[in-house]
Amino acid sequence: MSDAPVDLAHLARYTGGDKTLNAEILKLFDGQVSDMVGQLLGLLEARDARKWREVTHTIKGAARGIGAFAMGDAAAAAEPVDPATSPDRAVQVIETLRVEGEAVQQFIAAYLRAA
Repeated sequence: MSDAPVDLAHLARYTGGDKTLNAEILKLFDGQVSDMVGQLLGLLEARDARKWREVTHTIKGAARGIGAFAMGDAAAAAEPVDPATSPDRAVQVIETLRVEGEAVQQFIAAYLRAA
């Protein structure tokens, strides 16, 4: 595993290293990551622990699927947080996910420019 925000070798296990397919998958993730992290702010406000777990679980799986392991780990840490009983912790994990998400999005943008 590399220090890059996305492990392209991991992604290549699913895409056969096809750069066009990599680009399509990365574009999909890029389009969803900000929305999903943004949803968490609304769930924090609504104090909806069930939906919070669903969204963080989705982020975790999607991030790990493309090889964005640091973001996947951040989502795994966020998953058990209850925004109703631990709002301060919820804010912290949202910020971590936002930062990790931005790193992944910057990586994707550079990848797409080079493709």
